[in-house]
Amino acid sequence: MSNPSRFFAPSSPVRRVEPSEAAKLVQAGKAVLVDVRHPDEWADTGVAEPALLISLRDLGGPAGRELVEKHRDKEIIFYCLSGARSERAAEVFGQMGVRTANAGGIGEWVEAGLPLRAV
Repeated sequence: MSNPSRFFAPSSPVRRVEPSEAAKLVQAGKAVLVDVRHPDEWADTGVAEPALLISLRDLGGPAGRELVEKHRDKEIIFYCLSGARSERAAEVFGQMGVRTANAGGIGEWVEAGLPLRAV
């Protein structure tokens, strides 16, 4: 019989936070929220009001280094459209020793009734 566990992806080591918790952490100065979507997506839907805007593609360059240097004492909470890109960003930064979490997708932020801003 084949090993059934090979059909399931291992659970992610990334901490998952609800948008309401993310908003509270940001407001308390304990975290920063980062939208890793593409700039076109920011313009289409708006962004979470407290979010920093750094696309996933730009996180590997100077913008990502500056983010870590400037906010090394805080948890960095990522979100995107569906939660997949933010999961990846949180995982990569977490492997570098940064405290991270994934707040999922922008739709969850909207469903929670949290404020957006236009870009």
